[in-house]
Amino acid sequence: MKYLFAFTLFIYSSIASASSLSENKEVIPNAPVYSDDTMWYVSKNDTAGTGADVFYIVSTWEFDWTTADGQKCHYADVWNKKHRDHMAIEQKKVAGYMADGNNFYAPYYRHISLDSWATLNEDTIHRRALLAMGDVKKAFDYFLAHRDNSHPLVVAGFSQGGMAVVELLKYMDDETYRHLAAAYVLGYKVTAQDTTICKHIIAAKDSADVGVTICYNSVKDVKYIQPIIGSTVMCINPVNWRTDATPAVIKDTITVTMSPEHNVLVLTNYSASEYKPILGILNVGDIHGCEPWLYSECLKKNINLRIRKWKENNPH
Repeated sequence: MKYLFAFTLFIYSSIASASSLSENKEVIPNAPVYSDDTMWYVSKNDTAGTGADVFYIVSTWEFDWTTADGQKCHYADVWNKKHRDHMAIEQKKVAGYMADGNNFYAPYYRHISLDSWATLNEDTIHRRALLAMGDVKKAFDYFLAHRDNSHPLVVAGFSQGGMAVVELLKYMDDETYRHLAAAYVLGYKVTAQDTTICKHIIAAKDSADVGVTICYNSVKDVKYIQPIIGSTVMCINPVNWRTDATPAVIKDTITVTMSPEHNVLVLTNYSASEYKPILGILNVGDIHGCEPWLYSECLKKNINLRIRKWKENNPH
């Protein structure tokens, strides 16, 4: 009888274990195919051949969603037009200023969900983000293989897209980096480990240095820094391009001051009421939603300045 009991227990444990594995298995949407034009938002405005190629990675747009067969998915589905349309809202708005005289390329990718970020669990986020970052790297490879590499390169991304910029800088070979005018990490962090393992991550010191990384996050007070996205070792004020506490004014009334102690932008006289809280973690004291928009005119001028400086340093 004891052998029958032990065997029954073994079978039950095996079934329970298999059930647990099944429950924990993530639903993965089909991978993008970057030779398909459907997988890109493109805006070409370099008609004279004097601009740059801008590679932009969009932020997080999807919450967890349920598939047709009732399974929860933590990733955007690039083959779902609704998901692509969401991403295109941001891509189109950013292209409105980054594509000024430049060619703008933004891939759709299987970004991880807002609910994934809301776990505030670095292990969960980075484990799931491996898939998203893999898509971005494949898109970048395709982009590099088909671009005119005599042109300067700008890489930029917001939020999860900022994470992707950091990962691309690590992935980038020296020849590609040689063409980099600048990389823009908007609303995400660069860690000490990132700078240690990647020689291509060099903090911008002013408005015109090239081959550098521009990084910033905005808050109403340093107590609202969100470590999951904003605990960073570098920051520059995109209004006056200073790395000290010299304040700058934008939109006539908003004061932007960089805190050298915390590497964050502190904004005063700005309600940021247009950015609604997301899952109780974003736009709650921090002003995460403003990063590509509040400073858009500053970024537009700066991107084109760094492109010009890169060309001066690399005459043909």
